Amino acid sequence: MNETVNAMNLDLKEKILQLKKERNAIILAHYYQRAELQEVADYIGDSFGLAKQAAETDADVILFCGVHFMGESAKILSPDKIVLIPDERAGCPMADMVNAEGLKELKAKHPNAEVVAYVNTSAAVKAETDICCTSSNAVKVIQSVDAEEIIWVPDRNLGHYVSQFTDKKMIIWEGYCNTHDKVTAADVESIKAKYPEAPIVVHPECRPEVVELADHVASTAGILKYCRESDAQEFIIGTECGIEYMLKKENPDKKFHFITNVLVCPNMKVNNLKKAYRALETMEPQIQVDQEISNKARRSLERMLEVQ
Repeated sequence: MNETVNAMNLDLKEKILQLKKERNAIILAHYYQRAELQEVADYIGDSFGLAKQAAETDADVILFCGVHFMGESAKILSPDKIVLIPDERAGCPMADMVNAEGLKELKAKHPNAEVVAYVNTSAAVKAETDICCTSSNAVKVIQSVDAEEIIWVPDRNLGHYVSQFTDKKMIIWEGYCNTHDKVTAADVESIKAKYPEAPIVVHPECRPEVVELADHVASTAGILKYCRESDAQEFIIGTECGIEYMLKKENPDKKFHFITNVLVCPNMKVNNLKKAYRALETMEPQIQVDQEISNKARRSLERMLEVQ
């Protein structure tokens, strides 16, 4: 059975790579995607790295193996490109926890505040935002904002984390990542008892009490960098399990233990090889963003990319 599946996947990969050439396409994949999609990608990255690639590519077509808000960001940054997503049902519950209307109401209550939106938001929310950020550059973005009052949307856990690095007043929206927020301090203590020598490395979307127990806190790309450069041979990982593909690829002699078996984002896993092939073959589904919203949202993403 496995041999049959492997043969089918190999055939699909070859077809995808051929279609990619014919379409002058680039394939972008998030670290949380299935391994089979990371294997055919031209670039694998976190939200920040993928946004940069989308902004800079000279391809005619971007096949974005990620969730919907990521495809929207790619379309906003490269409006003349065709942006495809393998499955348009690949959404983000956290992004759905904030909408433009609610943000407008909050802005009216705090007219002197600047809005910093996590990139995990819809295009409509980005259009009401002063500057976006990813977990890779959130602290730098907060520190770059001139205003003394910041409206932060939508992730309360990441907001709590970055608030420790600034004296600015932060008004934090009550959203969260369904996957990272499931991890508890008890989960961390339980696995630490099994692997006492392994450093704990977690994503800042985790709860504050989990972050406090970690030896290192970083974005997805930051977790990979830490594990790559560390002398440790075993690690306890607190982020979505799709990162295991790259962790093992970069560190074949090291061992990785995920804090719990619930660190799986079902939305990320909606995409697969068959859907990626079909998207390139049919040139559907395409990501579309209203022109007025796109124009307003573009500046917040461009400002994010300018922060060094």
